[in-house]
Amino acid sequence: MRATFFRLTVGQGLSGAALALALALGGCAIGTDQGFDRGYQVDDQALAKVKIGATTKPQALALLGTPSTTSTIGGDAWYYISQRLSRPALFMNASVVDQNVLAIYFEKGGKVSRIANYGLKDGQVFDYVSRTTPTGGQEPDFLRNIFTGLLRF
Repeated sequence: MRATFFRLTVGQGLSGAALALALALGGCAIGTDQGFDRGYQVDDQALAKVKIGATTKPQALALLGTPSTTSTIGGDAWYYISQRLSRPALFMNASVVDQNVLAIYFEKGGKVSRIANYGLKDGQVFDYVSRTTPTGGQEPDFLRNIFTGLLRF
């Protein structure tokens, strides 16, 4: 018996290679994301109802919802933080395209004293929720310096 092998012509081989390349590169486009939002999304109608000097903390909480973070240092303030991220493909890391921080400042009586909206143009991108905790041990300490100094002799 004689074995018969499947033979391809040059045209069929190039067509098959082109099809395989198109499928491989087409897979890179699957799952691309133009962008996505993370954090608090400002409702302009609710924000318009917040009046400086008239709106109290409970009213602001009912209108805007729970803030992303608060500050009591140097005055009382609520911060609503949102980010717009973009990622060329699902397997790539997302990068921050835009960031907004809506700040609601309160006076001592508990009424809104100022409203500010900060964006990337006002500063740098900051990570308000870090997933890492810095730990000690990487910095040289006093005892390590003494022991390494003694071992050098």
